[in-house]
Amino acid sequence: MNYQIFIQQLLERMGFRDFRVEVGDDKRGSVFIYENPEFIKECLPTLVSSINHVMQLISRKHDDAPVIFDVNNYRHERENLIAELAKAAAKKVHTTKNEVALPAMNSYERRIIHTALAVHPDVKTESVGEGKERCVVIKPIV
Repeated sequence: MNYQIFIQQLLERMGFRDFRVEVGDDKRGSVFIYENPEFIKECLPTLVSSINHVMQLISRKHDDAPVIFDVNNYRHERENLIAELAKAAAKKVHTTKNEVALPAMNSYERRIIHTALAVHPDVKTESVGEGKERCVVIKPIV
């Protein structure tokens, strides 16, 4: 299946006309929508989530690895923001020697925290809680 053409057709059916779609060999795709920037900015999290949900369903149907799409660099910027949050929290934990619980996050975002701090020698991370309340707690290593 040609995922690039599928996404292009999906965006056209959604009413978009000014956009670009790229799919790399690494099963990652980028969508850049150039029209109606205020609307796009407001709806970006939902748009990214919805496109990726549809792509997961299509990938399963075709028994293929899913292509993960980013829209207007939202995922990339979000990943950077979460990694910076993790580093700031780790610095606070190191300074105060008290654990810090981060806000509830989905599994993908929690993974970013764990990965970002895996190389930090002074702290360890642990996911706690259940369901939508699951969060990462950063603890000092004593």
